Amino acid sequence: MNQHVGAAIKNGNISESDIDRALFNAFSLRMKLGLFNGDPQKLPSGDIPPSQICSTEHKNLALQAAQDGIVLLKNIGNTLPLTRSNVTSLGVIGPNANAPPSLLGNYNGPPCEVITPLDALQRSVNDTRFAIGCNVPGNVTNIPEAVQLASSVDYVIMFMGLDQDQEREDLDRTDLVLPGMQQTLISKVAEAAKKPIILVLISGGPLDITFAKDDPRIGAILWAGFPGEAGGSAISSIIFGDHNPGETSHDFFTM
Repeated sequence: MNQHVGAAIKNGNISESDIDRALFNAFSLRMKLGLFNGDPQKLPSGDIPPSQICSTEHKNLALQAAQDGIVLLKNIGNTLPLTRSNVTSLGVIGPNANAPPSLLGNYNGPPCEVITPLDALQRSVNDTRFAIGCNVPGNVTNIPEAVQLASSVDYVIMFMGLDQDQEREDLDRTDLVLPGMQQTLISKVAEAAKKPIILVLISGGPLDITFAKDDPRIGAILWAGFPGEAGGSAISSIIFGDHNPGETSHDFFTM
């Protein structure tokens, strides 16, 4: 933002009053909280110990926030929820299945404990197998390994989408498609799987999921945002019907 504000004012795209209003909104709350009143550690909230931050109450709040932010975008033939007793083997595929930083976004402090989707699903299904398939940029792949795994298990859940190398503060995307070979990986895995797969998208913004919406081999689509440290547990609770998903905060584009 600081790279372009000067030019935006000069070109008449924004005014100095717009900047003043943004500055007021950003700093007035900080002033009310006393963040400019000397040493932050000496403020009433400046010496909260880790034991309080990581209390059971706060961990439960992180879980609830993640659960309520997950959105069900597609569900054909009652693909979801899964019944734990019916899932004898589970394939977990994708670069965001076991990547703690991808869950946190880029506005976060040190987490108490990050539970990835793979962690949570392994706790629910003993025979849970994992293949990364590709990295998030989609330029390093092992599609054959993912396809082989998909063909050997009862159910497949894919964790695709973005991370902070694709979108974050001061880094915008130039398109809405999944990066690199991600779409190819999804389609190949869906073709090899015994049942319609479940696709979970990790991203801060919308994605063009036309291909997934129209593919009958993709039975369900969940969007999880950047769900935080309890994101894995939250996603698992949605998949197994322990919690109902919420509503999306933005549009997803399909043709």
